[in-house]
Amino acid sequence: MIKKILIAAIVAIPMCLSAQTLKFGTVNTQQIFEAMPEKSQAETTLNEISKKYQDEFDVLNNEGQKKYTEFQALDENTPQSIKERRIQEMQEIQAKIEEFQKMATQDIQKQQEQLLAPIMQKIQQAVQSVGSENGYTFIFEMSPALILYAGATAEDVTSLVKTKLGLK
Repeated sequence: MIKKILIAAIVAIPMCLSAQTLKFGTVNTQQIFEAMPEKSQAETTLNEISKKYQDEFDVLNNEGQKKYTEFQALDENTPQSIKERRIQEMQEIQAKIEEFQKMATQDIQKQQEQLLAPIMQKIQQAVQSVGSENGYTFIFEMSPALILYAGATAEDVTSLVKTKLGLK
């Protein structure tokens, strides 16, 4: 029994000693992202792109509304073949609208990724630099949704990263 306790103590001592040399930090990259001046420019660009897509959507939607109004204005004596052609035109416009919405959504997402990726990369580089310069073993994302407990051994390095990026 004593042998087992001694073996456990011998195994645990190096782990305890190495744990003392570990340095943990936390960072709130969302807070840093919100403070980045590049974020405002990216949002402005995305809003401009979204506005252009919305304008084009409105044109297509108005075209569809016009066709629908014309269809409703047909009198009962209108031949069935003309009614069917008008229905087909409305279906084609609806298909155009759906395809346009799909394409616009994909393009806006792609633009968002392209605009935000350099900002996130800049933040990531600053976090790595702060970690390296200050001897951190690990720096974890400190999002309120992710952190369940942050003990006294983890330091919040958000302000250090902000300073590294020249933010207030």
